[in-house]
Amino acid sequence: MGDRKERILAEVRRYHEEQERDARFEPGVTEIWPSGAVLDDSDRVALVEAALGLRIAAGTDCRRFESAFARRLGRRKAHLTNSGSSANLLALTALTSPALGEHRLRPGDEVITVAAGFPTTVNPIIQNGLVPVFVDIDLGTYNASSETVARAIGPRTRAISMAHSLGNPFQAAEIAELAAAHGLFLIEDNCDAVGSTYRGQLTGTFGDLSTVSFYPAHHLTMGEGGCVLTSNLALARVVESLRDWGRDCWCEPGENDRCLKRFSYQMGSLPEGYDHKYIFSHVGYNLKATDLQAALGLSQLKRLDEFCAARRYNWRRLREGLDGLPHLLLPEATAGSDPSWFGFVMTIGPEAPFTTAELVAFLEDRRIGTRRLFAGNLTRHPAYQGVRHRVSGELTNSDVVTDRTLWTGVYPALTDEMVDYVVASIKEFVASRG
Repeated sequence: MGDRKERILAEVRRYHEEQERDARFEPGVTEIWPSGAVLDDSDRVALVEAALGLRIAAGTDCRRFESAFARRLGRRKAHLTNSGSSANLLALTALTSPALGEHRLRPGDEVITVAAGFPTTVNPIIQNGLVPVFVDIDLGTYNASSETVARAIGPRTRAISMAHSLGNPFQAAEIAELAAAHGLFLIEDNCDAVGSTYRGQLTGTFGDLSTVSFYPAHHLTMGEGGCVLTSNLALARVVESLRDWGRDCWCEPGENDRCLKRFSYQMGSLPEGYDHKYIFSHVGYNLKATDLQAALGLSQLKRLDEFCAARRYNWRRLREGLDGLPHLLLPEATAGSDPSWFGFVMTIGPEAPFTTAELVAFLEDRRIGTRRLFAGNLTRHPAYQGVRHRVSGELTNSDVVTDRTLWTGVYPALTDEMVDYVVASIKEFVASRG
């Protein structure tokens, strides 16, 4: 059987090589995606090997990935989930757990967040009956400053939940210090910034909790998937319970009595000795990942440094190629940071002789994929009309982003030829508009 399996996997490698042949770039014909998965023969083999073993639920590979990823990011615990959005839901919901006692977040408490971001950074706040406090960003870095966050703190503020915008770190050290000084929890949405550093420290390691996405657009992929990381073991236990149906038991599926007292518990008003595998201490979900996903993640994790280096290289090539071009505000790394970039963001100047829509149409016509800075100002979307919230200060730059900001790709599959074509196309468009 072992020899047969090896023959199958060898054939899978050959199949992958055949699929990758003749992938030549043709300007204006070949799609230049803004993001995407970068998959090699080892990834394909890892998936097929897991499929051959019928590892279709969470199991050994999930636990292996959690341990490896936690070590890589310098956190004590990592819990895989079925998506980055689910990771955000679990991280925020964990702060409402009765296990936290008087420190838990309660309905009506405020959580500071950024208006110009992705919805699922904000949605868990609303879904838990809490009040989002929206703050503005700075153009160039596209993050909220620590001073902006400080001004937003009010008597009911209990937490801060923010994303590192397009891989560019926010002032994580200062905001973590601010949170500690005011007794606030800090959640880092690190979905776009795996491998980024601020003051020499990895993003995702400043907060009480951090989250990662493994959607194909991100730094590592499992197809779908996400992760919650923390060094707080009490919070890790809550996250695990919430992810795993809300159960109190910590045995893995297939385990029966790791604590050696499965039938000795008395909790709630249940009878003494009720089976601990079916005692629930949280109103939870089933948000687990599968070994198929984790097998791919383990293969991808080996290439994380390579992926991050390629993102930095492509971003730098775009930044140098477009430097000095009129009418475009180009991105800047947050001072003291080394971003592992998710995208290359540009804002059109207010006096530009062209519109955002015109530039987008020009690039898309050339098969150069563009994206907006996610939702722009979330408070302007129909989903959030009538939702209880507070705005601190003005959302001027969030509105600018909504009207005049776009980004293009830097992900590792882009070649020098592709990046140079993007630069030449943007220059040609600006020059053609005088």
